[in-house]
Amino acid sequence: MEHNVFSDITPDIVNLADLSRNAGIIEQELFTKYEVKRGLRDLNGKGVLAGLTNISDVRANKIVNGEQIPTHGKLFYRGYNVEDLVKGFDADDRLGFEEVTYLLLFDALPNQEELDKFKGLLGYYRSLPTSFVRDIIMKAPSRDMMNTLARSVLTLYSYDDRADDTSLENVLRQSLQLISLFPMLAIYGYQAYRHYHDGKSLYIHQPLPELSTAENILRILRPNKKYTPLEAKILDIALILHMEHGGGNNSSFTTHVVTSSLTDTYSTIAAAIGSLKGPRHGGANIKVVRMFEDMKHQVSDWENEEEVSEYLRKLLHKEAFDHAGLIYGVGHAVYSKSDPRARVFKSFVQELSLEKGLEKEFALYSLVEKLAPKVIAEERQMYKGVNINVDFYSGFVYKMLGLPEELYTPIFAIARIVGWSAHRMEELANNGKIIRPAYKPIHKDMKYVPLEER
Repeated sequence: MEHNVFSDITPDIVNLADLSRNAGIIEQELFTKYEVKRGLRDLNGKGVLAGLTNISDVRANKIVNGEQIPTHGKLFYRGYNVEDLVKGFDADDRLGFEEVTYLLLFDALPNQEELDKFKGLLGYYRSLPTSFVRDIIMKAPSRDMMNTLARSVLTLYSYDDRADDTSLENVLRQSLQLISLFPMLAIYGYQAYRHYHDGKSLYIHQPLPELSTAENILRILRPNKKYTPLEAKILDIALILHMEHGGGNNSSFTTHVVTSSLTDTYSTIAAAIGSLKGPRHGGANIKVVRMFEDMKHQVSDWENEEEVSEYLRKLLHKEAFDHAGLIYGVGHAVYSKSDPRARVFKSFVQELSLEKGLEKEFALYSLVEKLAPKVIAEERQMYKGVNINVDFYSGFVYKMLGLPEELYTPIFAIARIVGWSAHRMEELANNGKIIRPAYKPIHKDMKYVPLEER
């Protein structure tokens, strides 16, 4: 095998890594001693208050006699309950991603004229620079589409004559362009990788300006450009449910932190993409799908509650799947009784499973949804309740839509770029200080020792 200095871990690196590991370890009791909230959260998962936002609200508790009591979760976009928004779009039989994008950016639901003009603006920006696909996306394609997405975003800086202009007008223009271009950057990157690494046929479909984001995703991804209305509707709902989740989620907080340095939009969004790429944030839905694939092979009777429960116990005891001790798609940093996004999604997921003839798989997901919280409560000391999160069903939906696993997290990014854009605009509009939390040093002062005496 040819030597590759970029991926070679030498024995010296292994030894130095041990030194680095030992240097980095901090005694756990010190976090308690100095009242440090690890992950900026307390034992109950409640986040440390780091800022104010008008964009969205994640509610998981209610006040009863001055005490916070866990309740079924709710998610509000600019004061509107997401469940009400989705019900409204469903009742009118229309797609709503662009409408909610307008809401998150401008704090108002548009009328028909405003919505039509806004959709036209997004369609206008849904065009990459000349030769960008050939010169940037097609060259050195990455096996990770989030890497491809971040690299493409950073490269767009070179094509922007006002790249460093942080005026709200310019940042809004950049944000709308990125919202429009994300589906193309992700999907073209995937197609380039499959062509050059797997020998698959290469096809590049152009988006249509009159189509929605969800419709264009399915159109440019599929060789025949065909999709059903139900497929577009459910992908649209998935995008709406993923597009924003408060300023404290890791990638949105990253957006605030990086924006506060007054760097450019492309650097900021690339940083947010890097955050979302992590399996603790945006990559969980892939783990859910793979966990269920393993479960379907290990459990002989998908309707047997005891057999399914036993598999779940094996997951917790690191005896099944990836031996990580986790039931993926179950539990959330904020929600303890229910994730509203999962509640909203479930009925539409069931509808799609009927269209695809996958009712038995949906029944297995529903059974795990019922059993997992009980098994976790029996096996683990819990500070708060657990329930399924939005990732639990989203991976199953993407699988039913025929989306490749490589695009699961990029689909999340295609939605969340709206929230990131809103948070960037909010940070700039308030002209706050650079974000700089404190870290307490615990190392003793040392006296310099000359080299010959060490």
